Amino acid sequence: MPNETRELPAANDGLYRFLGGSPLAVAVRLILLSILVGVVLSAIGFDPWNILSSIRRLFDWIYNLGFDAINWVWRYFLLGAVIVIPIWLLSRLFGTPRGR
Repeated sequence: MPNETRELPAANDGLYRFLGGSPLAVAVRLILLSILVGVVLSAIGFDPWNILSSIRRLFDWIYNLGFDAINWVWRYFLLGAVIVIPIWLLSRLFGTPRGR
């Protein structure tokens, strides 16, 4: 029949609605967004735990430009995730419900 619709299983429907998509896709988007925000925040010298030390480290990093790429990405991911994940979680918890 042309007007048939397929329903998602009830167990996944709430999870998909809460996350805003499939869990894997949402996790990948959050990781990439956290890294991007971490790079921006780090470039302006922001560190939520110690601002002065963060600015000094930023100048040391610009001067030396030579640490491991994995540590680089991991640091930016963690820094961005401190901001991105709580905002995302709050927006999912308190956001307006969307219709089907």
